[in-house]
Amino acid sequence: MPSHPLSVLIVEDEPAIAETLIYALESEGYRVVHAGTGSDAIRHFGKVAPDFIVLDVGLPDITGFEVCREIRKSSGVPILFLTAREGEIDRVVGLEIGGDDYVVKPFSPRELTARIQAILRRTQRNSSLPSNSRSEESSLISGRIELLLDRYVARLDGKNLELARYEFGMLKVFLAHPGRVYTRDQLMERVWDEPDSASDRTVDAHIKTLRKKIHEVDGSFEPIRTHRGIGYSWQSDDG
Repeated sequence: MPSHPLSVLIVEDEPAIAETLIYALESEGYRVVHAGTGSDAIRHFGKVAPDFIVLDVGLPDITGFEVCREIRKSSGVPILFLTAREGEIDRVVGLEIGGDDYVVKPFSPRELTARIQAILRRTQRNSSLPSNSRSEESSLISGRIELLLDRYVARLDGKNLELARYEFGMLKVFLAHPGRVYTRDQLMERVWDEPDSASDRTVDAHIKTLRKKIHEVDGSFEPIRTHRGIGYSWQSDDG
């Protein structure tokens, strides 16, 4: 753990679950802030700027998805969804709107803290590179796309794409080797914190949202090519 405690915002309206999460995370050295509604979560987020958010989907006022959408307007903070449903639709929607992971209730507090730690380790690795190392690889450009690697910013024709972390990670992999075909397993291995916990459908969901965000800037730009039965590649527009 770092010298100063990282903060986690827990958004959960069931007291028993919230208490379990608070105890588990504080035992690991995190500073925990709790919100019982979506409105409280948005208010707390603006005040404490947490390093991580554990967000229940089923809240009494607004849904966790709505909270996530609001937060994603201004922040790429990692978000892990809690859901009481095992249906694929909840998981896919959560990933499509910018969630980093999800846990289905009932869950093991040990599993949840392990997932949080895995995501934070990756975030910290990317942010703790020496400044001279970051300057050597501060950007990655392919045709009309530019990635500012140390700031997690992606731009198409100078316009921000507002990508979630895994979308940014896949784009970084694609731009490093335009034209190369990556299988879903290869993308999971290179981008996800715990590849074994992801699925083919998870990769497809992030590809879908990445395409959507590119189309919001230019509806005719189709750089991601699907190779049926294999995977995906990036078709560079600069040849």
